[in-house]
Amino acid sequence: MQDVDTEKERAIWRDDRAIALLLAASLTTMANATISPALPGIERLFADDPNAAMLTRLLVPAPSLSVAICAPLAGLAADRFGRRALLLAGVIMFAIAGCAGLLLPSLSTIFASRLALGIAVALIMTAQTALVGDYFTGDARNVLTGLQISARNFGGMVFISLAGWAAAVSPRLPFAIYGLAVLFLPLMWRAIVGPPMGGRASAKAAPADRGLTSRSWWVPFGLLAALQAATNMIFFLMPTQISFFLAERGYASPVITGMILGMLMVSGGCFALLYARIQSRIGYAGIFFCGYAAMALGFLLLPLAATMPLLFAAAAAVGTGYALVSPSFVALALNLAPPASRGLAGGILTASVFIGQFCSPLVSAPLIQEHGYPNLFVGTALLLAATAFAAALASGGSWLWRRQTAGDRRSER
Repeated sequence: MQDVDTEKERAIWRDDRAIALLLAASLTTMANATISPALPGIERLFADDPNAAMLTRLLVPAPSLSVAICAPLAGLAADRFGRRALLLAGVIMFAIAGCAGLLLPSLSTIFASRLALGIAVALIMTAQTALVGDYFTGDARNVLTGLQISARNFGGMVFISLAGWAAAVSPRLPFAIYGLAVLFLPLMWRAIVGPPMGGRASAKAAPADRGLTSRSWWVPFGLLAALQAATNMIFFLMPTQISFFLAERGYASPVITGMILGMLMVSGGCFALLYARIQSRIGYAGIFFCGYAAMALGFLLLPLAATMPLLFAAAAAVGTGYALVSPSFVALALNLAPPASRGLAGGILTASVFIGQFCSPLVSAPLIQEHGYPNLFVGTALLLAATAFAAALASGGSWLWRRQTAGDRRSER
């Protein structure tokens, strides 16, 4: 089994389409979290703005608002007009809107540029998700969904670490990192060609890969999107609040924030590489159990961490857990959605990610003010542990059902 999985991963890396989609995936992490190490500096830079404290914290999740609004519309456009144009336009817009913060004169105009950045991300992520479903099936799709999370995490590690050093020079300098998106355009232009136009690209898909063709797919898909939104709301406590939490603990340097967030990304990137192999052995319910349990451990460690190694361990656990559960949302959604609706499904799934991200500081800020960081992190850990327990029950029920079914088949023989 391991040799088969390894060969599939090698085949993915030899496919220019897969590489282009992985590069697009790395941009989505850059969109929000890259400027996290610069947030305290930006707040000081615009200290005269009466809304500086709240607007600064909203700069990270601001693109999420635009994505939440625009992604379903982008999905409809992808199903109607094809994915390639949306992907390329999104990357160009991403570079322009992302770099705008270098020059814009006020916090409100920077916030507006972040909203424009979100429109670009909606185009990129919606087209990318649909293209994964159009170009790949079965185990190859599972491998690629895991590699996408790995690309996001390793890309995030590089971009956020660079941002930490850049923010130490100037709080505006991290915005220049968004210009790297231009370097990805030539490969995307060459590799992402033909079909795909809605369901026509997948007309020859295997019957087991065609999703549910009736409206019944909407109910499980809706539950899946809601769970993904909640998961991202919790995970986004890290990039939106960790710099302020570290400052409260006496670690005010943006370099340290960048290192902690870099650990979050690299740990997730490593485990996401193993996603397809782990999922093939323990199933989706088992993956959810392991992922949510790891996130619970990480958030529990944060308020207990009195030293830097424990802070790194907490970040690693949160990153590992998130990297395990995230690919399953995409894989399950693509399995549920009919080929002709993959653009819409990708748009809604993308919107759910960013709805969770945008709501994260809005929900956490009053909780922090009322109860403090330690109680927030402990409460989050308990919620995640309960979710892991529910996944464990589902995993056990699935195992018992498979065992009973196998026993019935042997009896029939």
